[in-house]
Amino acid sequence: MNKDVMGVQEVSPGYEFVAENPAVPVGYKQTEVGAIPEDWEVAPLGDCLVTRPGYGINAAAAPYSDKLPTYIRITDISEEGRFKPSPAVSVRSELAKHYYLSANDIVFARTGASVGKSYLYRTDDGPLVYAGFLIRVTPDQLKLNSDFLAAYVTTGHYWQWVRLMSMRSGQPGINGAEYSRLPVPLPSLDEQRAIATALSDVDALLEELDRLIAKKRDIKQAAMQQLLSGETRLPGFEGEWEQVELGEVTERCTSGATPYRGRPDFYKGNIRWISSGELNYGVINDTDEHISLEAVRSANLTIHPAGTFLMAITGLEAAGTRGTCGIVGKPSATNQSCMAIYPTKKLDTMYLFHYYVFRGDALAFKYCQGTKQQSYTAGLVRKLPISLPPSVEEQRAIAANLSDIDAEIQALEQRRSKTAELKQGMMQELLTGRTRLV
Repeated sequence: MNKDVMGVQEVSPGYEFVAENPAVPVGYKQTEVGAIPEDWEVAPLGDCLVTRPGYGINAAAAPYSDKLPTYIRITDISEEGRFKPSPAVSVRSELAKHYYLSANDIVFARTGASVGKSYLYRTDDGPLVYAGFLIRVTPDQLKLNSDFLAAYVTTGHYWQWVRLMSMRSGQPGINGAEYSRLPVPLPSLDEQRAIATALSDVDALLEELDRLIAKKRDIKQAAMQQLLSGETRLPGFEGEWEQVELGEVTERCTSGATPYRGRPDFYKGNIRWISSGELNYGVINDTDEHISLEAVRSANLTIHPAGTFLMAITGLEAAGTRGTCGIVGKPSATNQSCMAIYPTKKLDTMYLFHYYVFRGDALAFKYCQGTKQQSYTAGLVRKLPISLPPSVEEQRAIAANLSDIDAEIQALEQRRSKTAELKQGMMQELLTGRTRLV
């Protein structure tokens, strides 16, 4: 982090309250954006802009071309306020030259479920033309630092304001005049810059972690391609691979059921009950719902031991469900949308897990059946092809190699999660003046 801004001055946690308003500490005042230091101001956003908010170009997206301007729409802005198109698109219009974003510009989503979402333009993203459902504001840098504003419009106070402004109609929306009335806390410019710098240091760390996670996932994908096909062999192993049907190396396949919903007591037990929505390509240690032993008996359910492989078998027409799988972390039953596979001694469970993570989506496209709802039966599952090395020892070695990469990815994801929590805590402190940097 930037050492110049981290010599913070902590506000004493032993609050000395103002007598007439015990909710506000000494040195603070209550405003429409909450309690802030007495030397801060609050102003409507419109008073801090170079010009009035502007609406984007009303033009359809065109296939991406490097000969046309790149288009930014509501759907191209991530939840973290980054430009992340999937895929990138362009805009074909003679008017596009009037709608390029410039340094310090921020765009806001003005309608729909994403109303309130924002993006601070970064020159690293290249020239961007903003679309009609976005509103551009250009803060006057002598009054309001754009990075400070970009941080403020991710806070709870801002989103509360968005919800209140959007309640006037069934379709959420905030127009330019309304955005101009957004109340914004205003520390001194020096403090705004210090706050923005401190938060941008954390953002830089988050972005670096995102890059590391993406790189590690690419490594995992390449490793699966090479190791699960026999294209690359681990040291000490040789011999011909073979392709067999899953049923040839499986003792049994069993799906679950849903206990009778008319018995509320069935759902007040302590037995984990897994649905396909909880198959997370990893180990499942707990579930949203728990059932009683009586429910297990009533529905004739199997309680699967830790280490059991599960795969989704219904709703496979949906990309979010197709090919999903998991490993039971603690003894659990399942509903009818999951199938448990019990392999023979010729198939290692963790090898099966990694193989299905890699091939499950493609297998579902080819082998599942149904018209509106695609699904597997036990018979179809037994017919699924699986490529196997000649020994279970090689299967285990491959699975261990891939599991090690998974552990590295998980460690990076946990670090990112903790860093994101740190940023939220910093924002709560810095953007309310509870912790001062200057």
